[in-house]
Amino acid sequence: MKRCRKLYTAVSGAVLSLALILQTGMDARAVDNDYLQQLGGGVTAVLNPGSSNSADIISATARELNLSLDEEKGEGQDTKLVMANVQNALNVRSDANEAAEKVGMLYKDCGGTILERRDGWTKLQSGNIIGWASDEYLLFGEEAQALANSVGKMIATIKTETLRVRTEPNTEAGVHGLLPQGEIVEVLSQDEDGWVCVDFEGSDGYVSTEYVALDFIIDAGETMDEIKARQAAEEEAKRHRNYGEYTTDADTTLLLAALIQCEAGAESYEGKVAVGAVVMNRVRSAAYPNSIHGVIYASGQFTPAMNGKVNAVYESGKISASCIQAAEEALSGVSNVGDLTHFRRNNGREGLVIGNHVFY
Repeated sequence: MKRCRKLYTAVSGAVLSLALILQTGMDARAVDNDYLQQLGGGVTAVLNPGSSNSADIISATARELNLSLDEEKGEGQDTKLVMANVQNALNVRSDANEAAEKVGMLYKDCGGTILERRDGWTKLQSGNIIGWASDEYLLFGEEAQALANSVGKMIATIKTETLRVRTEPNTEAGVHGLLPQGEIVEVLSQDEDGWVCVDFEGSDGYVSTEYVALDFIIDAGETMDEIKARQAAEEEAKRHRNYGEYTTDADTTLLLAALIQCEAGAESYEGKVAVGAVVMNRVRSAAYPNSIHGVIYASGQFTPAMNGKVNAVYESGKISASCIQAAEEALSGVSNVGDLTHFRRNNGREGLVIGNHVFY
């Protein structure tokens, strides 16, 4: 998962810088490479992006930051763009010192807006982060603009209800397909005759600039709450896996269902699947027998198998439909516990808690 969120406000990242560049009278076209020339100059592209809303976008950005584009600025004042200058991540703190609380993180190639500078520290805003970062790990001025142009990208948002994507930049060309209103695509290059080349399902496609809004975006950092939410989502996704179907006969399916009923008959359906997944994880592991029967009856493993309860439930045929369904789902390759191979009654042990069990 990519850790940085895109800044999709009226104009984001480097575009925020542009509004401030306009204040200072600096020439944003100083950065020069072929790719950016194709796109109209990277950060400078919003000056003439091929859509009619450029001035509105810049004005909206200035209003959002409580800025006035008409305000006089002294010569030599830096732009407000700041970029992270790190290999991995940079801590953003609540105050300008190392002991202050960490409020977020800026990652490699992330940028933001300078709010204040003090004693080798910069207060910045990046996405939802507002906090202080050490100047030692930041880029300012032309260096920040150059990096923003290097790592940012142009996107096009479809403004009309349905837009044809052409194979060539003219209305007589063939049609790759259609894009709905609100769809966002990456711009690969900009044509002087009112067309942009976009990435359409891996192919070069062309759309008229009349029907799209163009923005130049860079990445933003994450607040600590956003980091925690992302990590929780990653952990949740990690425990839900599909290892592929395990082919077996009906009797073995019922045997697994009988064990599930003995171990988790009173648990939720999720808890039943989790027990079945543990059995299948053991079957796939080199540390255990490679069959369901072997895993269930392995010495010292499942108490209901050792005391004969599994056999009794299996032979009675009185296995609940939900336990059979959970067994079938586990056999299909589904795991809601990742590759975990153990569980027990939840007694405070660290691990994944589902119902009354902890899986580890």
